[in-house]
Amino acid sequence: MQSETPPNFWGYMPPEEYYTSQGVRNTHSYFETPNGKIFTQSFLPLDRPDVKGTVYMSHGYGSDTGWLFQKICISFTTWGYAVFAADLLGHGRSDGLRCYLGDMEKVAATSLSYFRHVRRSEPYKDLPAFLFGESMGGLATMLMYFQSEPDEWTGLMFSAPLFVIPENMKPSKVRLFLYGMLFGIADTWAAMPDNKMVGKAIKDPEKLKIIASNPRRYTGPPRVGTMREIARVCQYIQDNFSKVKAPFLTVHGTADGVTCPTSSQLLYEKASSADKSLKMYDGMYHSLIQGEPDENADIVLKDMREWIDERVERYGSKHITP
Repeated sequence: MQSETPPNFWGYMPPEEYYTSQGVRNTHSYFETPNGKIFTQSFLPLDRPDVKGTVYMSHGYGSDTGWLFQKICISFTTWGYAVFAADLLGHGRSDGLRCYLGDMEKVAATSLSYFRHVRRSEPYKDLPAFLFGESMGGLATMLMYFQSEPDEWTGLMFSAPLFVIPENMKPSKVRLFLYGMLFGIADTWAAMPDNKMVGKAIKDPEKLKIIASNPRRYTGPPRVGTMREIARVCQYIQDNFSKVKAPFLTVHGTADGVTCPTSSQLLYEKASSADKSLKMYDGMYHSLIQGEPDENADIVLKDMREWIDERVERYGSKHITP
């Protein structure tokens, strides 16, 4: 008989008790946008009334903010940051057809409306503020940056961002063309090959089991419109890397089989930012924090902590828009 899946990635401990044990206070609620309701979470440090800055996080394809992604949120919170995360449209507990991303500009604008709402609120408006995106969340984060005022964000952080699709993951142009002949009827069909992405993302077998047990993870084939739009937006981002002027850190594993390491390398080479950082991790897979053995994840987190702490020190609140 199959054992019941625990309600949380950490097991059966009540959520409040778990978060307290990690030194964070967690709240969650729904945020109304013109495109529907999105599920949002905040993670605040328990033991310090003041925070260094705010970080606004976006998860990857098929995932959500409520399972292992929280490990990233909690880490940043224990370093003294207020962290805010939202399930992307069509993901987790947010509105929208499951994993349908037929308009990435809209998906990005929806999360951005929540992030801006918090960013401009009284406790946080004068603090350094960072956008963080993992995997496809990196693609959404870059669109959010392009939709923002030039100095709205102190910096950007990307973990294995999706800007370049590996050859074996690219949607077939013939297939997309044939579906396109159906005049949009096929756009929402879950009919594209999925190439078993999860196995290529997670190195640690125990963590793979935990991630696979997420009850809100999307496990169906990719939708036609999703793959069409991801291919289009990746090309758009590649064509506009030079418009990136904010300070940023991008990190990638060299053995990433889901998003090309050249995503981070090209961003680093082509961005106009005066302050830009690239970290490549030899032999690491796609999911650098949730999916690698702890000793590897700790290396990545240490680099992220050093980078963000240094930017808070360097820029303070001078990037803040009045």
